[in-house]
Amino acid sequence: MTDTAIDYEAVFQAFPGVVALLTPDLVYADVNEEFLRVVGRTREQVVGGDLDDLFPDNPNDPRASGMANLKASLYRVLATGERDTMALQRYDVEPPDRPGHWEERYWSLVNAPLTGPDGKVMLLVLRVEEVTELIRAHGRPSGSRSRALEAELYTRARELQELNDRLRQAHSREREVALALQEAMLPDRRQVRHHHRAAVRYRPAVGALNVCGDWYDLVDLVGGHRVGVSVGDVVGHGLEAAGVMGQLRSALSAASRVAEGPAQALDVLGRYAHVVDGAESATAVTTFIDFDRHTITYSSAGHPPPVLVHPDGRAELLDGATDTPLDARPDPIPRPQADTSYTPGATLVLYTDGLIERRGEDIDTGLGRLADALARNRDQDPEALADTVLLELLPPGGATDDTALVIVRL
Repeated sequence: MTDTAIDYEAVFQAFPGVVALLTPDLVYADVNEEFLRVVGRTREQVVGGDLDDLFPDNPNDPRASGMANLKASLYRVLATGERDTMALQRYDVEPPDRPGHWEERYWSLVNAPLTGPDGKVMLLVLRVEEVTELIRAHGRPSGSRSRALEAELYTRARELQELNDRLRQAHSREREVALALQEAMLPDRRQVRHHHRAAVRYRPAVGALNVCGDWYDLVDLVGGHRVGVSVGDVVGHGLEAAGVMGQLRSALSAASRVAEGPAQALDVLGRYAHVVDGAESATAVTTFIDFDRHTITYSSAGHPPPVLVHPDGRAELLDGATDTPLDARPDPIPRPQADTSYTPGATLVLYTDGLIERRGEDIDTGLGRLADALARNRDQDPEALADTVLLELLPPGGATDDTALVIVRL
């Protein structure tokens, strides 16, 4: 084989399993011959078509969720760049020559990324094995014992599917409650005098269990025209993380109103986090903006640095006062604090790591991507800029971590 090039196109077409290639927009880029044989379609009917348009869920089954589950798995692959093996899926098929007739089928699926030189996912590889015959008692003359075993497998598969449905519903309810709790505890930007200068966004992670503890806060400060702007991140998922997030946000909001500066506010928050279960390794960054003096005072507890975009497009990382996460020390010591000045018309951006971090990628790459997007779009008003940043930086199907974003026009 060393003297002969391998024809990978021929290998792809001859592969005995069902294989398809999808674009990041979930459009069929190519399929192999086995795929066409199993689904009973021609290449012209499949290639170039949307995933769910070609193969919709059975409209006669209100519990049908096969396509939704497949899309969620594919979005996870896009977001993480890692292979995703799905649980056994029931997905009914409508034969092209029998419209309105749905055949019950069971499938085992594995989805994998195909990345380019830049590390981004260029294509999604969908590998499918039909296992219907292994779990369905179809009455072939294979002996009573074999038929009984097949019937037992079929029953167990049904029970597993029903259990998965119940778990998915329970997880969905927990997610809804956690999201409602999280949104109720996040402040409205209109609570501050300079709210017209600010835009806030919160995007939950994709997946039923991925509600996390990201938060933001805007608060009027005593003395002059000053505003405190903060973001933070609690480790964990679900209701517990949302609850811890609410406690830390409220504590920092109260501390900021009476603290001499952001470092002291984080000192107080760190001591409070020491007695809050679930606050371990939480991070936060807070900034005090003085609109009269055109200064920003800031301090960070293990959080990614804010970005100050100057009117000329220069992006400055406010990383001169970075310290350990909250509750990292048994006996807290005073945290560092730094100041910087700005020209009116500049933009201050605070965010959580879901906006910039990607698995297998250096964080500096994500920071550079953020700085570039902010510089290119700096003339947009805060609301439009917030939408643009999320559109350019978040994966198409959403991130696997929550994202909080605050943009203030100075």
